[in-house]
Amino acid sequence: MPASTTDFQPLQGVRILSLALNLPGPAALWRCANMGAQCHKLEPLAPGGFSADPMGLYCPDAYAQMHQDVQRMQADLKTAEGQASLHAQLAQTDVLLTSFRPSALSKLGLGWEALQQRYPALSLVRVVGSAGELADVPGHDLTYQAEAGLVHSTALPPSLFADMAGALMASEAVLQAVLVSSRSGRGILREVGLAQAAQWLALPWHWGLTQPAGDVGGAHAGYRIYPCADGIVAVAALEPHFAQRLCEAAELLFSHPTDMRKPEIHQGVARFLAARSCTQLMQLAQEKDIPLHALPQT
Repeated sequence: MPASTTDFQPLQGVRILSLALNLPGPAALWRCANMGAQCHKLEPLAPGGFSADPMGLYCPDAYAQMHQDVQRMQADLKTAEGQASLHAQLAQTDVLLTSFRPSALSKLGLGWEALQQRYPALSLVRVVGSAGELADVPGHDLTYQAEAGLVHSTALPPSLFADMAGALMASEAVLQAVLVSSRSGRGILREVGLAQAAQWLALPWHWGLTQPAGDVGGAHAGYRIYPCADGIVAVAALEPHFAQRLCEAAELLFSHPTDMRKPEIHQGVARFLAARSCTQLMQLAQEKDIPLHALPQT
């Protein structure tokens, strides 16, 4: 029988130490913990017993969820005592995860060359704003999304896409480091840029897929968001067999996939959906095997 998700632990026995704050690093560490890694985090000292990670202030619930399987410690890395605590941890660590700028890491004695010399088997996964020459330039999720072409109005994006995509890439980089190190016996450096993570997510837009003339940008009548009687409905009847079922339900003529670009099909689908409630549409989806999801107005 195939292993269950909880049994699949590719990072079992791997010890990770994180110095990464805010969202991408902790989210990556959370994923690694879910893959069986022994996760430790060293945070700066904070008064009053509060978390020194800004995420603990922005959203305590998110901070708690991401750190539920992480052993947390505190130290001032700018002091001899803090450095001693850090290096005691590094001596037992397989992968170090950071989110400092490379220049700040060097000031702390954590540049890649220094780490490699002292801990040749240690891998470093370095989360930065933008990989390469711009790694020391400040930025945040919003600026990286804007740079990637994902910001189109004054409305804020609905999620922190660059941060969360960067977390995925960072956890992938941990897996890469463990795999390569297991073969060579030496650690490797992987640099994950949040700007590059946003650019990866933006590729469908730049390819034209999600632009207005693209089939998943609004040109296909079966892949759109429509108003319905008591809310909205996201319809994803993109493949020809799904599109045909949608047209049959709406009593519209479907003879070829390109029909879904015709104005009359758009109008017919819109009329059909507008006359039905969210409950009716969810029943339709189940009965006719049509991919859609209705959202009642609140």
